[in-house]
Amino acid sequence: MGENTLLKYFFSSGADIDPEDRFHLNRRTRTRRLKEIYSILQKHRFLKGFTPEEFRAMLEDLGPSFVKIGQTLSTRSEILPKAYCDELAKLQMECDPLPFDQILAAIDDIYGDARNELFSYIDPTPLGSASLAQVHKARLASGETVAVKIQRPGVKATMAQDIDIMRMVARLASRYMKDEQMLDMRDVVEELWATFLEETDFAREAANLQEFAQNNGQVAFIDCPKVYPELCSEYVLVMEYIDGIPIVAADRLRAAGYDLEEIGTKILDNYATQILDHGFFHADPHPGNLLIRNGKIVYIDLGIMGRLSPRDRAGFGNIIQAVGMENAKELKDALMSFAIARDNGAIDHPRFLADLDLLLKDYGSCDVADIDVGQFLSDVLTLTRASKVTLPSSITSVSRGIVTLEGTIAPFIPNENVVSIINAHIRHSKSSQDKLVEAMEELALALRSSSKGAFEAAQYSGESLKMLSRGQLKMNMEVIGSDAPLSRLGMIMNRLTMGIIIAGLFIGSSMLSLSTMEPRLLGVPILAFFGYLGAAVLSIWVVVDIYRRK
Repeated sequence: MGENTLLKYFFSSGADIDPEDRFHLNRRTRTRRLKEIYSILQKHRFLKGFTPEEFRAMLEDLGPSFVKIGQTLSTRSEILPKAYCDELAKLQMECDPLPFDQILAAIDDIYGDARNELFSYIDPTPLGSASLAQVHKARLASGETVAVKIQRPGVKATMAQDIDIMRMVARLASRYMKDEQMLDMRDVVEELWATFLEETDFAREAANLQEFAQNNGQVAFIDCPKVYPELCSEYVLVMEYIDGIPIVAADRLRAAGYDLEEIGTKILDNYATQILDHGFFHADPHPGNLLIRNGKIVYIDLGIMGRLSPRDRAGFGNIIQAVGMENAKELKDALMSFAIARDNGAIDHPRFLADLDLLLKDYGSCDVADIDVGQFLSDVLTLTRASKVTLPSSITSVSRGIVTLEGTIAPFIPNENVVSIINAHIRHSKSSQDKLVEAMEELALALRSSSKGAFEAAQYSGESLKMLSRGQLKMNMEVIGSDAPLSRLGMIMNRLTMGIIIAGLFIGSSMLSLSTMEPRLLGVPILAFFGYLGAAVLSIWVVVDIYRRK
């Protein structure tokens, strides 16, 4: 098969087609998929509860989107009991394989009649079978041993339908989640959609492998498979076969003479390099994506990668440094400079600083090994949202990657922590000259800011004194943060007023009902009847409004 023919497969991925049109996402497909999900839930008797084994089996039956959720939950012991996490960890490594004839049919759909020209042998037994793809060992016609990663037929359309349903649920939820401190579920689903498009395009993964290899080319203990880009397309990835020990096989690693603590420390230190130095990092470093071969840590699946701009890298480094120093002021300044949007008029700066101080004290009182980084990052994000500070979306992928990695290597270095290792990396990566230059830059900026502020203060003082001498000075004061209490007070007064009106209608109607006034309706004067009716309607409205607003 010639190079031009192979390029035809590479560029026929359909990336230029609108995804919603491509996957036929509409009400009919959504309804069909909802029925499938409901029947699977009924099959597993989800309303009656289930064991860890039944929970894992249910997620597998629901499909790849739910398997991905299960993989994430397997590393979050603070969400699920250990028995469930241990069972869901099996989703990282195993999945019922597709029959080999279906795999061959999928390969033939990609390469056509040229399969036998490209591959001299394909092993029928899969190396691994995941929810999204299946990997087979093969030998190229040129003699190299490779791993061929083939996307499961139809899995992309199913995942697109699942995320489309999640979009619908997020839109409905957004109608009732009006609190600005709540996370916008629509943003979460859109991020999930972007991740789905990246993870299901193996041509992107081939490019990720090449970039990752280039970034870590000088690192002696980090590696990734060599890729064959001329054989890759959206649905197939051909890369070097890696014969290594899975990182979860601790006994095999010890038997091979490896130091588990050294492996864990090196993984974390390199991850800090990926985030802070390269700005290109593995966003899903779960145990199934890491092997140990010839003294090297090998990332074998680079489908989900995160990127940080130079500004974001510097901002994230400042945040971690502030956390390491347990300095609330430094953390506040770092978050404010890292933010992409902030409403300075609505920010209660003293309260924001006090909340951060309490947060750091809570976590500072813990031993390093006991700090839950995932919960800490979640608390920081909650505080920033409450304070009208919007952080860039990249912080989400960094947080998710750090939480996943910490769950992966926690058994290796139980007395270490991501924050402490990233801080050590920052300190070691800066020479004395770099620190001096940085200090001089900060001093120059501080002097420039203070001199500018002094000049403006003198200018405004002169104008104010001139206006004061002429009797033209007026003062307009605003108490920051007073709008919300006043609004709540107004709501309370409105409800009290409505209660008085209801009581008046009820008492007046009761007095009228004792009279002989005509005409009458249901045994009472018609005016009394409508008074009772008005009191009842208003009472129901007040009760519903109180319940709706909690």
